[in-house]
Amino acid sequence: MKIGIVCYPTFGGSGVVATELGKALAEEGHQVHFITYSQPARLDFFSQNLFYHEVSVRDYPLFDYAPYESALASKLVDVVRFESLDLLHVHYAIPHASAAFMAKQILASYGIRIPVVTTLHGTDITLVGKDPTYKPVVTFSINQSDGVTTVSADLKEDTYNHFEIKKDIRVIPNFIDFRRFSLQAKDHFKKAIAPNNERILIHTSNFRKVKRTDDVIRVFEKVLQQIPSKLLMVGDGPERAYNEQLCRSMEICDHVRFLGKQDAVEEILSVSDLFLIPSESESFGLAALEAMACKVPVISSNAGGLPELNVQGFSGFLNDVGDVDGMAENAITILKDDETLAGFKNNALARARDFDLKLILPKYIEYYTEILEKAQADLRVNA
Repeated sequence: MKIGIVCYPTFGGSGVVATELGKALAEEGHQVHFITYSQPARLDFFSQNLFYHEVSVRDYPLFDYAPYESALASKLVDVVRFESLDLLHVHYAIPHASAAFMAKQILASYGIRIPVVTTLHGTDITLVGKDPTYKPVVTFSINQSDGVTTVSADLKEDTYNHFEIKKDIRVIPNFIDFRRFSLQAKDHFKKAIAPNNERILIHTSNFRKVKRTDDVIRVFEKVLQQIPSKLLMVGDGPERAYNEQLCRSMEICDHVRFLGKQDAVEEILSVSDLFLIPSESESFGLAALEAMACKVPVISSNAGGLPELNVQGFSGFLNDVGDVDGMAENAITILKDDETLAGFKNNALARARDFDLKLILPKYIEYYTEILEKAQADLRVNA
């Protein structure tokens, strides 16, 4: 099968999932073509089945904003025609689904029928997509897709609730590649962070308000009062400066490290004891899954798709959004003694194995095959 994948090439969840999916498909013998404006961050090795096509956008004085969507549609037409692709899989509705629709219409003039699968990842529905500026285009593009998937049942429900969608949506959850996220903790690294064998708590995100990173710090401060601990804040974004100031005002700076963006987050997760994700909204919680794959239990909010991942009292605990006291109490429950912590660590890994790439990849291949067969049947009917 020859598959074109369109995604954002960044460290964000949708880009990571799209890239890891493409790499796994290539290993299975499928030919995968990434089509985006720069090489995806996780596309970090060579394979005879992996190809990258850069979308270049010309900057003309006439344009205040370069027309990326038009450039992407043109590039899709070019790649589909000359690489003879069987299917396009676009990740994130804006602007990828609408660009794919435009490309489909152009390709039809060449007598080429290309099915499109759109995967919705979260903010393309729950935040950006609801904006009246984009909502009609998002709704139309989803309905014009040949197949639609979401990464959680909660996101599927949100999509139906907020858009007039006439398509059947398939839930295919995010996944984890255990070859990357099953690392042995490096003792010297752990010793550098926690020289007195303190517990290590960790949070990773893009530090936006929706992540409630200030709640992470407030939870940690309460844990610190009872258990010697360190907090690692991994990532960067608009809330970082405020979070740093909050640590100063609480006088806990000696116990908190802001590490910025990290490529090898799995190495940091592997030395950690507890992951904090108190988000106001999460379509799935890929960062939490990555932590669990490294044997790190999770304290999370019960928002969005997180209850579909984090099992209450098993892989960690869930609390209402903003319940800092409850999250701190549950964190202390996990961290209070080595035996309890070891049990939660083993449970977190066991839960993560339910989302092993080896289990999820066949679901995508099956869905591609289903969409292709339907497209071919429609062609025969209309011939």
